[in-house]
Amino acid sequence: MQHAVGGPLPPHRPGHGPAGWTHSAQHPGPPPGPVPGHPSAPPQGPPAGPPPAGHAPRPQQPAHPGPPPPHTGQQPPQGWTGPGPQHPSAAPPSRDTTGHVPLPPGGPVPIPAPPQNDGGTGTATLAVLLIGPAGAGKTTVARHWATSRRVPTAHISLDDVREWVCTGFADPQSGWNDSSEAQYRLARRTCGFAARNFLANGISCILDDAVFPDRPVVGLGGWKRHVGPGLLPVVLLPGLEVVLERNAERSGNRRLSDEEVASIHGRMAGWYGSGLPIIDNSKYDVETTARVLDEVLARSIASPPAW
Repeated sequence: MQHAVGGPLPPHRPGHGPAGWTHSAQHPGPPPGPVPGHPSAPPQGPPAGPPPAGHAPRPQQPAHPGPPPPHTGQQPPQGWTGPGPQHPSAAPPSRDTTGHVPLPPGGPVPIPAPPQNDGGTGTATLAVLLIGPAGAGKTTVARHWATSRRVPTAHISLDDVREWVCTGFADPQSGWNDSSEAQYRLARRTCGFAARNFLANGISCILDDAVFPDRPVVGLGGWKRHVGPGLLPVVLLPGLEVVLERNAERSGNRRLSDEEVASIHGRMAGWYGSGLPIIDNSKYDVETTARVLDEVLARSIASPPAW
């Protein structure tokens, strides 16, 4: 048979075709699509089937690097030659974008320097311990004083920290025992740790606690040990009638019986003669008490109490 243009065709042998491609005996014709070698044809892949004996397979390299594969958090496939690092060690150092800020470690709080202002604490960075019986208004006054200052100030309530324990909370109202004492000590140590860190980073703090003058286990020694010698204690001690009235407005485990309130108030009277500053806020509102507290603290900074 003669070809219309170029002479006789070579005899057909299954599995063989023009140089550069192969096909199986089941498909005698050339594969559909562009002719191999044509400028519009795609790059040729490796030949089908195993390589000839004695020849190691050559890795396929694309003719032109295409766009990088989508980022999936995994390493790119072997042989990828597109842009970007191929090994973690080759990646450029990345910036920390988590907002990490190194903080100075908290140490014992020193005695603050005397403020230079019109009689109050001004911008002094200081740690305060507000002492008083239940119903004295410690938490309310402490929070108001902290929010009314011109510099960053934190309020740390020991009762709030103690009540972080939800299951297994040892309520002292059910009796003072080893569990309630251990949880009290743990809460006080936690408050002291927080106070030291606040002070080390330029944030003043005020803590409140019902510290008894006749009970060393819940006395000032523990606070001084956990916070530091610069802690400024102030006693808030209104009259018994005022304390009973304020206690009646409480709810939950914060409300005590009248007998308990009277007993605690009587024991707090032991702070008279101790050398600590005492504020009788029986006739003061919260704002006035906070202002008097600030004035007392300014005097304590100038002449720290011996305790």
